[in-house]
Amino acid sequence: MSQTDHTEWIPNIILGQDYDRRYLDAPIHYDVLENLAAFYGREMPVHRHAQYVQIHYVDRGIIDFHIDDKVYEVTGPACFFTPASIPHSFRTDPSARGHVLTIHQSMVWQLMQDSVGHEIDASLTEGICLERDQLPREQKTQWSLLAGILDDIQLEWSGDQLAKELALKSLVRLLLIRMARLSFKRSASRTVNSEDLRLFRRFTDLIEEHYQEQWHLPRYTTEMAISESRLNQTCQRIANTSPKKLIHDRVLQESKRLLIFSNLSSNEICYQLGFSDPAYFSRFFKKHTRMTTLQFRKQMAARGTH
Repeated sequence: MSQTDHTEWIPNIILGQDYDRRYLDAPIHYDVLENLAAFYGREMPVHRHAQYVQIHYVDRGIIDFHIDDKVYEVTGPACFFTPASIPHSFRTDPSARGHVLTIHQSMVWQLMQDSVGHEIDASLTEGICLERDQLPREQKTQWSLLAGILDDIQLEWSGDQLAKELALKSLVRLLLIRMARLSFKRSASRTVNSEDLRLFRRFTDLIEEHYQEQWHLPRYTTEMAISESRLNQTCQRIANTSPKKLIHDRVLQESKRLLIFSNLSSNEICYQLGFSDPAYFSRFFKKHTRMTTLQFRKQMAARGTH
């Protein structure tokens, strides 16, 4: 499946629009994994970031990470590189901590032009999964250096020191070089077959079109002319989750976005998302977040996620 095919059906997430509007046009965005997990969930459905590459560092637990047509099942510490516009999804352990770095692809292009050219080019054009415990002994030092750079980026991001932007760009360039050096020892993956991808593409496309209409699962399977069992098998193979959860996750994501970035009341959001009963919407939200809508709104406001 070509990248053009992907972009027709995979939701494009713009962190500066959906999550943190302070950085709408920023070439670099950093946050700790647990903050993003609080907003998007530990089981992130398939999505992409047009023009932005992402680096996820996860410190512990079992991790399922899907990049394009490859599925990685590894144990942390692990680090993942996702090229710009490439579909990906993931599930992390509830206790996992780490870093998520979102970088405009122009920074990668500049690195390719300015430094070792073909070596970097070949390493950073495909998805990468690195698992620390699977690295040869001589590469463990490189891993420690990579993890240290991410800690430095976190420190620089949270401060306001002289030449902060220059320091961040320099650290990101060094991080990309470290990843390229380690990329020859990528973790093993399994490939998803084309028919599963076709069905999954159709399902996620329908979710995006109809999640505000509160379609139930039988409506989707009827539209797709397949059984619920077949759809469940497909979703489990590709996203390691159920069809119902993918539907609920999309509704929940939009609920959170509206709570953060609009002045709509909980009742108004309820009706905008196709719920007919505000009490049911409140139970739905609390079941999936363990917070009321008011608690969630206050928590995000306290974090400065606007």
